[in-house]
Amino acid sequence: MARIALDAMGGDFAPKAAIAGAITALADLGSAHRIALVGQSGVVDATLAELLGGELAAHAGVRDRLDVVEAPEVIDMSDRPTAALRGKRRSSMVVGIEMHARGEVDAFVSAGNTGAQMAASTVHLKLHEGLTRPAIGTIFPTALNPVIVLDSGANVDCDAGELVQFARIGSVYAEDILGRASPVVGLLSIGEEPEKGNLVVKEAHQLLKAAGVNFQGNVEGRDIPRGASDRGPFDVVVCDGFTGNVILKFYEAISGVMGGWLLKAGVGKEQLGKAFAALDYAEYGGAPLLGVKGVSVICHGRSSPRAIRNAIGVALRAHESRMSEHIGRRLAAAAGEPGSSATAA
Repeated sequence: MARIALDAMGGDFAPKAAIAGAITALADLGSAHRIALVGQSGVVDATLAELLGGELAAHAGVRDRLDVVEAPEVIDMSDRPTAALRGKRRSSMVVGIEMHARGEVDAFVSAGNTGAQMAASTVHLKLHEGLTRPAIGTIFPTALNPVIVLDSGANVDCDAGELVQFARIGSVYAEDILGRASPVVGLLSIGEEPEKGNLVVKEAHQLLKAAGVNFQGNVEGRDIPRGASDRGPFDVVVCDGFTGNVILKFYEAISGVMGGWLLKAGVGKEQLGKAFAALDYAEYGGAPLLGVKGVSVICHGRSSPRAIRNAIGVALRAHESRMSEHIGRRLAAAAGEPGSSATAA
């Protein structure tokens, strides 16, 4: 059994998209699972009544597995993260994460302000020992198997030791969620040679060779869509959050651009939909904030009900696999090795 808290007020299309996603998720999940909808209870109740009495009436039976938790404040997308945490302590995001910190729920999911979710998760859930910063791990579709790229936006600037930490926690994600045995790690750079890249990347390359991960070496941007470099497939790509977020936004845009070209060339919309389904962020739902002591799943601000439903699935898999505990064990085992916080100190 799992109980997941969902930020009902987070996202561009909240509360309807969030609540519809919760309803359809519960319809797919076993009857032991529950979802706590955290938000302005009057708004949440009205939206539930509208959906279950209308377009989602077929799923009315899940209502008894939906709990409504009052949170009168909302963190807006434009709010500065730290100011929002101090000034909106009764927001849906803070209330939901605090519920997780107290053990009242097993995971938290939101399509709201990413910076605020990162800050609140770090403050209330805390980081595992041996980690200096959390990272957002995002699944990227490739011509082979999906790979995880981290960091994809949490940390604009990273040092070499933090990139090694990301390799360790990303490897755990690949093992527990993607089912990869001995996942292969690549370090994103401008060339495969060890001497290519900026000073941080070159230092990280040397550290990763001795870090106890299955390090393939440097990979290039062109390798990510292929899912492999000239040395073979990889499962984890490590980079700073600035670079990772640029690649992520490029990935999000490319299907629309290419689709427009193909439509002009006479390819049908149905064929295009099938061809580009793997590039739809809604298919993957959300990205877990890796390194916090718990499960905090970050969704796209424009998440649809399908994206929310799939993000809840990500949260459930992370909880059931005990990924957070596994990350803690992996970091503890690496204490004193290259890239650990103890070594950096």
